Amino acid sequence: MNEQPHNAARLLPWAGTDGRPCYVVGDGGGKVSREADKVEALQLGMAYELLDHADDMVADDGSTAVQLRHVAAALAHSLRDVHRVARSRGLRLGIPDAFGPGHPSGPGLVRLRP
Repeated sequence: MNEQPHNAARLLPWAGTDGRPCYVVGDGGGKVSREADKVEALQLGMAYELLDHADDMVADDGSTAVQLRHVAAALAHSLRDVHRVARSRGLRLGIPDAFGPGHPSGPGLVRLRP
């Protein structure tokens, strides 16, 4: 696999105005990329902990429908974060994807003109 070209934007792990995707261009190992790496690590760690919590709730016969709906909503939110992290990392490795501008986490690899 090829790494992301220097003239491509990195999909960041947070959304911008109106939930639109955010990108950084040409930051490489700069401040924004380091912050994005920290946020991605936090999101992945929280997802792992949430999975443990969800397993416990599913195994507990005393869990209420409200509790299960709440954990399902939290899992859906977390899965969106993990999906964005996976897409961002895949795009940086040069793995193409078919998501277009209308996708909630934005289009695939964004190539900028030199």
